[in-house]
Amino acid sequence: MGGFPDFKHSAESGDLTVGIIGLGYVGLPTAIGFHDAGFTVWGVDVSKRTVDMVLQGKNPTGDPDVDDIVPKPGAERWHITTSAAEAVPHCDVVLVTVPTPITHDLKPDLSYVEAAGRDVFKSVPKGSNTIVVLESTVYPGVTAQTWLPIIEELGLVIGEDVEIAYCPERFNPGDSAHGVRQVARVIGCSNPKVGESLVALYSKLTSEDVRYVGKLEVAEAAKVIENVQRDINIALVNELARIFPALDVDVEDVLSAAATKWNFHRYTPGVGVGGHCIPVDPYYMIQRAADVGVPAGLITAARAVNRSMPSHVAGVLSDLMWNAGVPAGDARVLLLGWSYKAEVGDPRETPAEPLAETLLSKGVKVGTWDPHIDFGEYPEGVEVISDISDAKGYDIAVLVTAHKACLNLDWEKLLGQMRTPLIYDGRRVLDLESLDKAGWQTYAVGKPV
Repeated sequence: MGGFPDFKHSAESGDLTVGIIGLGYVGLPTAIGFHDAGFTVWGVDVSKRTVDMVLQGKNPTGDPDVDDIVPKPGAERWHITTSAAEAVPHCDVVLVTVPTPITHDLKPDLSYVEAAGRDVFKSVPKGSNTIVVLESTVYPGVTAQTWLPIIEELGLVIGEDVEIAYCPERFNPGDSAHGVRQVARVIGCSNPKVGESLVALYSKLTSEDVRYVGKLEVAEAAKVIENVQRDINIALVNELARIFPALDVDVEDVLSAAATKWNFHRYTPGVGVGGHCIPVDPYYMIQRAADVGVPAGLITAARAVNRSMPSHVAGVLSDLMWNAGVPAGDARVLLLGWSYKAEVGDPRETPAEPLAETLLSKGVKVGTWDPHIDFGEYPEGVEVISDISDAKGYDIAVLVTAHKACLNLDWEKLLGQMRTPLIYDGRRVLDLESLDKAGWQTYAVGKPV
């Protein structure tokens, strides 16, 4: 096993058992992908609810692309459990796909990586040379810094009992064109033989390029800066969306004009940046830079811009309602969409939450409608609307998430339910001209009032 020629041959033939620790938005599609590729799979999750749903052939993630692909109960080569101790001894390679969130003070939270690693290494058979791969987003150095002390503590030997590697997940939930089997992968490992063996394994999972890039830290850094770059680019257009309206210029007109140049990369402003990657990963890079005494001013500034957008939009909404004659103590805002991205029922780090909290702090009543989010996912104080026809008496409708269901609303009917006919496009995707003609008073992020 573990990086020797027989592993590579077994990977190419599908004659390996793959363990997946964590069956969330990343882990479950990964487990299904390896199963579909012909491998025996052991999936592990600490949540009994998640395990029970997967064993029933149901999708617990909220990603609609997973709805119809979970293996049926009793499927061959498909084993799901809450116990790493039960699963790991059966596995040739174990992939750890646990969350890497941030704390309330914006510091990396590596507790899940540490706990999952400990559970796995405690269960690795002596002499098995089991390969353990971290897929969660981390800053450079985390895999070795977190796992090697545990391995040493447990008396395991690298190269005999266990090998460690890093291969970041890259797929895009809710995007069938960039699913787990359609994205390129990079692999970092101090042992080149193990790295090349993992290339053979992941090449069975994805149709795109799989590349061994050398040391662990290279692969770790590659993943985190992918999202840092996106955060910086989004911050630029969000800042422009605040500058240009003050100049009586629509940022959308500017961006469309600039995009006629061949090397201009088009981004669109919005009410904020959400999800478990882009609003989180920059803090991992900021922390690592601080650890080595190097400033990360650009990354920090970009994060501050994007983090401030919900508050900025809340202020704009308040001004619009005030200018329309809505009494300050009786203003009502309807948020269309709550999840952080279209067609995904995932509320993690959604900009809808700080937007709602800011409005509520101003005494504004907030309601929301999102067909992809369960009732229990909303914070206290927000009126949850199960049927859009019940959304009555609001003063401004705000497109927060570009779900198809939101874009394809009966706008004329909704207009008839509003107390004040204001609408704010927080994603710059609505046909504002048509809405104007229908009787709405239309506004949008980055558009002059």
